[in-house]
Amino acid sequence: MNVTQSKLVLASGSPRRKELLTQLGVEFEVLVTDVEEAQRSEEQAQDYVTRLSKDKALAGLALREDAVVLGSDTIVMCDGQVLEKPENFAHCKQMLSMLSGRAHQVMTAVTLVSRERSESVVVTTNVWFKPLSEQEIEQYWHTGEPCDKAGSYGIQGIGGRFVTRIEGSYHAVVGLPLFETDQLLKEFL
Repeated sequence: MNVTQSKLVLASGSPRRKELLTQLGVEFEVLVTDVEEAQRSEEQAQDYVTRLSKDKALAGLALREDAVVLGSDTIVMCDGQVLEKPENFAHCKQMLSMLSGRAHQVMTAVTLVSRERSESVVVTTNVWFKPLSEQEIEQYWHTGEPCDKAGSYGIQGIGGRFVTRIEGSYHAVVGLPLFETDQLLKEFL
């Protein structure tokens, strides 16, 4: 991929997304954008995650009009409910209890934008958790890991020990689906 024609910008402060994008072997710069992450009433989960990824990419494009900007967002879904980042321990406990001993979905949207075009893709992965005890949830909370994670866990960290299996893209659960992102990049760069 020749990135010198169009500079690639990752509109995210996520160290996980930065690490994953690096694995694709492309040169890019990081630009942190400030986008409000709030689901609108009647907005379906897939529309919500797509809108957030697009909003992040467009916010980056507004700052770097000469670039191709990648925005991404990840949400966790269980029983039709979007599980955001936890507000406090009680909220974390509620979410992890909901995920305990069953399957849930993780949706990651990736959007690439330039002055000429915009393309988005959403990857949904099914994730199964083992049954969690209250003690496990409390100990996990005290690691600090759940604090900034959708659904209160990170599969790539300590939270990975709760996962019994996945069906879909591991990298999408971490925060950036590599195959789909690579395909989008080939269209833009």
